[in-house]
Amino acid sequence: MAMDEVRDTKGHIIVGVDGSETSMIALRWAAKLAPTLGGNIVAVIAWDYPARPGWEGEIPDWWRPDEDAIKILDETLDSVFGKNRPVGLVTSVQQGRPTPILIEASKDADMLIIGSRGLGGFAGMLLGSVSSSCAEHAHCPVLVVHGDAE
Repeated sequence: MAMDEVRDTKGHIIVGVDGSETSMIALRWAAKLAPTLGGNIVAVIAWDYPARPGWEGEIPDWWRPDEDAIKILDETLDSVFGKNRPVGLVTSVQQGRPTPILIEASKDADMLIIGSRGLGGFAGMLLGSVSSSCAEHAHCPVLVVHGDAE
């Protein structure tokens, strides 16, 4: 689903999903809060080709990060909700870096919920780069959830 289609819905909660435990907790919080806000949940996952110095040659035909993202999103939703996904749950798989995608999605959202730490970076940090940037630049209230508290 394109973000233009998502913007046509009112009262939605954007949830950043990356397959991490904190993104699962974020989805659970969204399911608790969505009835209060009277909207739906939009589970957003971003994917991109790695930007690595020295990357040479073409991307292998067999490597499909878009399909990997869809698989991670589906597995995460199944892990959190099983077959009983919330009514009105919308998924969005987008190419790009997560921070700008989530900040853009926040423009017409009632709330953005993200995990404090995703799958990358340094485990000892309190906030990851995505959660820190989204908390600073989002266009709506942001709930940053930690792995130790539901």
